Amino acid sequence: MNKFFDAYPALIGIISFLIGLVCMPIVLKIAREKHFLVKPNKRMSHTGEIPNIGGLDICFSFLITYIIFEYGSLKESQFLLIGLIVILFVGFADDILDLAPISKLLGEMLAGVAMIGFADIRLTHLHGIFGIEEIGVVCSYLLSFFVLVAIINALNLIDGVDGLASGLGILYCLFFAIWFQLAGELSWATLGYSMVGALAVFFIYNVFGGSTRKIFMGDSGSLLLGYLLTAFVFRFCTLNAYHLVPDNMICTAAPMVCICVLSVPLYDTVRVMLTRIKHKKSPFSPDKNHIHHLLLRTGLNHLQTTGVLLSVTLFFIGLALLGRNWNIWLLLGIDFVICTLLTFILWRIVDMKTKNGQQ
Repeated sequence: MNKFFDAYPALIGIISFLIGLVCMPIVLKIAREKHFLVKPNKRMSHTGEIPNIGGLDICFSFLITYIIFEYGSLKESQFLLIGLIVILFVGFADDILDLAPISKLLGEMLAGVAMIGFADIRLTHLHGIFGIEEIGVVCSYLLSFFVLVAIINALNLIDGVDGLASGLGILYCLFFAIWFQLAGELSWATLGYSMVGALAVFFIYNVFGGSTRKIFMGDSGSLLLGYLLTAFVFRFCTLNAYHLVPDNMICTAAPMVCICVLSVPLYDTVRVMLTRIKHKKSPFSPDKNHIHHLLLRTGLNHLQTTGVLLSVTLFFIGLALLGRNWNIWLLLGIDFVICTLLTFILWRIVDMKTKNGQQ
């Protein structure tokens, strides 16, 4: 059985999908019975009370598949599993109790200890950035924790319209899963495909669930997704830094490839935080200045907004593949210029819409 799935690891995504389909009605029932619901507020465009613990279904289907097929195959399994469970509880607590930012950050760091400290999944090499190759243990831990928090919160903040975070997650996990498979890292490929199947179920319910079956991912889902993607990024960079994969799969600009793939949430998070600081607000204060909010202000609906950002993400994935062996600064520069240009064009459209609406 395992040999069959090693030959066709993508099929494991189907199993994860089927498990998610079975679990989702149970999660919806629990959410309504225990009143795990989010009410409409000024930052939301939905009506009615919607369950907000979709991350539980994502976690159940992913972890069940993970335990069946891969637990024990990865030497880091037990600690990665602990970290995933910790980050799930942090997200769930935030969904229910609305944790303070510092409490949420401490929870993310605790989960990071399992991945970075015990599983030893971390960044150890700068790929020649500033002329630096391998880095010391202290710098490795500091950089790894910073990247972990950055990716987790970028995915958390981009979760603002139907299907966006899950759609992005599907594309990101597919990218890494396919690369890991082609590179011979079948255990890591299996993790990616398992998450794709889990996210696909949520995407269907979130986007097409209607008034009776709609469910939100919540922080339990977005933090879990960000945590797993961080593990993929660390493993991807390590394999490329030490040439542990076939030569035809090497990406010499591996860190910038990851940044390019994750351009939409990373660039948007930095832009929004700098804007808040510029206006003398806390970088963590909520507002409606994210990229999806701007697209909604142009007149697009949720599904159209998600479609636009998924299409943009596919473009950046293509750019990452094209520039995987370019000079690191060249790829980063092109990525930054394109992100800035697209944001400028979007703001111009928003301004035009606003002026026309006032006339």
